[in-house]
Amino acid sequence: MGIRSGLGGQIGHAPEIVYGTPVAPTKFNEGTFSIKDTSQFVIGGGVAAGRLQRLGARRVKSQYGASGNVEMEVTNKNMGVLLQALMGTTVTPVIQGAGPGYLQTHTFADPWGKFLTIQAGLPDVSTGTSRPYTATGCKVLSAEFKCGVGELLTSTWEIDARELVESLALGAASYPTTLAPFNFVQMEVKVGATVGAAAHVDGVKSCTVKIDRASKTDRNYAGNGGKKSEPVLNDFQAITGTLDVDYITKADFADRFHNGTQFALVWEFIGPALGTAFETFRITLPDCAFTGDTPSLDGPEVIGGSFPFETFFDGTNQAKIEYISTDTTL
Repeated sequence: MGIRSGLGGQIGHAPEIVYGTPVAPTKFNEGTFSIKDTSQFVIGGGVAAGRLQRLGARRVKSQYGASGNVEMEVTNKNMGVLLQALMGTTVTPVIQGAGPGYLQTHTFADPWGKFLTIQAGLPDVSTGTSRPYTATGCKVLSAEFKCGVGELLTSTWEIDARELVESLALGAASYPTTLAPFNFVQMEVKVGATVGAAAHVDGVKSCTVKIDRASKTDRNYAGNGGKKSEPVLNDFQAITGTLDVDYITKADFADRFHNGTQFALVWEFIGPALGTAFETFRITLPDCAFTGDTPSLDGPEVIGGSFPFETFFDGTNQAKIEYISTDTTL
């Protein structure tokens, strides 16, 4: 008998081999799960003498689907499968020195073939039994990363799924030892004309980066039993963000906005040592431009501002996420 509330819940995931065919979860993260069944029903039947309501027998399921969000802290382990589904590159961790650190380099690419099973265990109140709800054929449509003063690095993953089922047995949740979140103490923002020239900038209080994978999610065809085919990219892919800063060095933010100067941005979190390496979460954006406004005088407070930005392809270097952990595999 388990705990009769969300305290007894769990979230697990694993990469699928065949789109929409569920697999047992192998990675478990601490977070929240709000993926809802979006299946559609239609009701047939016309006028029939003396019938005041439609017949329930005419109501049939015409389309399957599910969508929603998973939210979690970005931790020093267990993030690789999700990052691969977001960014698209097939990744093999590379040992750093003699270990125990392994580097994953997730480069921005077409995520075709990258889909997941995501399962939640939801305890009922009567017995505390955790009931499995499994989203199959999960594609990551976007992920947003946030961190500010005194905060943890958090992430929100927007999910499109082929189907939500209850038939897959609940996975046995297990969590890595020494699991820890990245946080503001470990955070640094670097800006420069190129990635190689990017250097620390003062005054940054918070940063948000959102990676969107615009996709056609309604690939519903005859012969699929009402279930969609894998979504495909169908628009230019957007990476956007916002820096909240105090007005310390004019050239760092205000001048780049005013002059329309494009720049490289490196947002990184460096944790404890792993041999010759360090626990790391790093987003590198080679070509960015501010889209906000110049600072304003709003009163006696320290001058600051919010600087939204968008990113581009510089013709050579793709955006990437680097992740160093003790995970030897994704």
